Amino acid sequence: MTFRSGRIPPHVLTIGAVSFTVFAWASAFVSIRSAGAAYSPGALALGRLLAASLVLAVLLLVRRQGLPPRGARRGILVSGLVWFGGYTVALNWGERLVDAGTASLLVNTGPILMALLAARLLGEALPPRLLAGMGVSFAGAVVVGLSMSSGEGGSTSVLGVVLCLLAAVAYASGVVAQKPALSYGTPLQITAFSCLTGAAVCLPFAGQLASELPHAPLSATLNMVYLGAVPTALAFTTWTYALARMPAGKLGATTYAVPAIVVLLSWAFLGEVPAWLSLLGGLLCLAGVAVSRYGPRSPQTPVHDRPLPADSPEPGLAGSAERHSS
Repeated sequence: MTFRSGRIPPHVLTIGAVSFTVFAWASAFVSIRSAGAAYSPGALALGRLLAASLVLAVLLLVRRQGLPPRGARRGILVSGLVWFGGYTVALNWGERLVDAGTASLLVNTGPILMALLAARLLGEALPPRLLAGMGVSFAGAVVVGLSMSSGEGGSTSVLGVVLCLLAAVAYASGVVAQKPALSYGTPLQITAFSCLTGAAVCLPFAGQLASELPHAPLSATLNMVYLGAVPTALAFTTWTYALARMPAGKLGATTYAVPAIVVLLSWAFLGEVPAWLSLLGGLLCLAGVAVSRYGPRSPQTPVHDRPLPADSPEPGLAGSAERHSS
């Protein structure tokens, strides 16, 4: 197969965006665990969102993108409130009470709710291979979580579990709210203004951030800045790029790989050696993602793509990718 003008194939760009998002979000669980020792949940959320807002504002200026269209604003408001704001505070609080692996397990129950909400509210299909892949990955995530919570250094807390499950609900709700907004605005606009909304929601924690910042170790502050720049500003943008080109339920299933990656990152950066059950669960997570992503190839026929906003990296890709991904 050949591609004109040396352009990167659309599906390669989408896969790259999804892969970067998954790895960045997995690293966030480790960084939150580290920074959370010095910063309270609300202060860490505000610091993270302020750092992300600064990066996204610069990108908006460089890309010369202004305010999002009116049709996108409802989705931006909802995702900013429940995902960028509520999810971030709940997860920060939850990770003070449970370990990173268990938190990633609980949060990654979100794709199940996401697929169900997308089917109910957005009319997305639930193909058998997606349901099968979600089942395999969820089983793997359970194995990872049980292994890490029962292993040496693991910890569990009823309140921590509840907070992580609330974060999962916020995550799923925010994604489903974002999806229609991407029909009106660009991924960068949706991400940037959702992030600004989340930062505004977290402003009541400004006093805590101001009092904790001078006493926090440099490593904790750098982790907070990293959380804003990479897992939030960049990874949320690549997520919305992929979300504009895939059904929400199918994209959400790919995040079942996160617990497996968290195990490896915890091994590398926190010195937590994974048990064999963790490795087995990680393999099941990845296998489930492969099942959910697999589908018979359709014959190559010309299609008429719907246009994306003018500054999209690949005009016309959204319609094509969305039609071929379900």
